[in-house]
Amino acid sequence: MSPVNELMNCDEYREMILADPAFDGGAGHVSACSECQAFRSEMQSLNLKIAKAMQISVPEPKLPELPAIETGNVVSITARKTFPKRAWFAMAATMLLAALVGVFVFDAGVHYDSLAEEVLAHLDHEPAALRVSSTPVSDARLARAVPADVASLDHSAGLITYARSCEINGKTVPHLVIQGEHGPVTILLMPDEAVAEAVLLDGENVHGVILPVGAGSVAIIGAREEKLERIENSVLNSVNWST
Repeated sequence: MSPVNELMNCDEYREMILADPAFDGGAGHVSACSECQAFRSEMQSLNLKIAKAMQISVPEPKLPELPAIETGNVVSITARKTFPKRAWFAMAATMLLAALVGVFVFDAGVHYDSLAEEVLAHLDHEPAALRVSSTPVSDARLARAVPADVASLDHSAGLITYARSCEINGKTVPHLVIQGEHGPVTILLMPDEAVAEAVLLDGENVHGVILPVGAGSVAIIGAREEKLERIENSVLNSVNWST
């Protein structure tokens, strides 16, 4: 086993699993990390479901026989036509793949009536982010997700367990998750999305707010039981836009 795999951290390991659920490197790390074990199992289960969905049986379709057409003294019978099973299977598989891509690729041409609606929809497309965890992201991962030319962020807001760059309203923004008292709390830093006043967010199982911060805004969303006031104050005190 290579030293690189032994020293692989949670961020690096999960990136590899997201890219390839069959990834078998990082054994030294995953054997000692129950959270990454659970993450791997979840991703492999999802991959299996997708594979099973692609294994569809398509019967050979046949067009109905068309009635005879009389032309003068000649009676012409239109031949019954069939399409090769392979062609129909290819068509069905292509349609299924397109549907799956539509599910897993977020915001591909989808229009939202408001910033609040898009923020709530975004949470549904990254379920892996909303995991209870005690493992903080590395400083390197946090720096990649929150570049210095976007914002300066300290750790006073809480334990940051997820940090990625995502797209909101056509703009790349930092997507963070911290651990609250009742589960993960999502934070979206949106330096280019100005709001005149606080916008309340109300989802099926979550609640939150979009707060104005200078020329931009910050969205904070947690479980319905989560008291967000403390987190709001910590986030507002820890974020400074760089531009």
